[in-house]
Amino acid sequence: MFNFSINTYLKIIFFISLISILSALFIEYVLGHQPCNLCLIQRIPYGLNIILISLNYFLKKNEKFIILLLILVFSFSLIISFYHFGIEQGFFKESAVCGLKNVTEIISKEEILKQLQSKTVNCKDVTFRIFGFSLTTFNIFISLIFVFLLVKIFKNYEKFKK
Repeated sequence: MFNFSINTYLKIIFFISLISILSALFIEYVLGHQPCNLCLIQRIPYGLNIILISLNYFLKKNEKFIILLLILVFSFSLIISFYHFGIEQGFFKESAVCGLKNVTEIISKEEILKQLQSKTVNCKDVTFRIFGFSLTTFNIFISLIFVFLLVKIFKNYEKFKK
């Protein structure tokens, strides 16, 4: 592994998180591939990482705590991605999360009927692939790498601090 400083690793994680969010938005809004609800949930950790790493530059004395939070966020991302991958592969059944629309928009029975008529994307349907892999598969690898990296940084904080 490269022996960069914590600051360098956090910048790499920040930019990969930013690229991931922008890529997901590009695939959805420019290429027209609609995400399922779990795909949308998988974006949340990347947004949180961007916020946490940005906060780190203002709250430098809490850097080790922020690294711990990043470990938890990427662990959550890994669990959600693995669950989503299991649904895509047929290992798990789709949960209620996969069929729900935005509940805050449902105001009347007409809205409920309108949502029932609209086509929703199932969590098991992969609408976009890169090199034959779903974005969920890429998310598993990214999350796993970052969890291992951040745990190593957390355990050897003084060594990486430089």
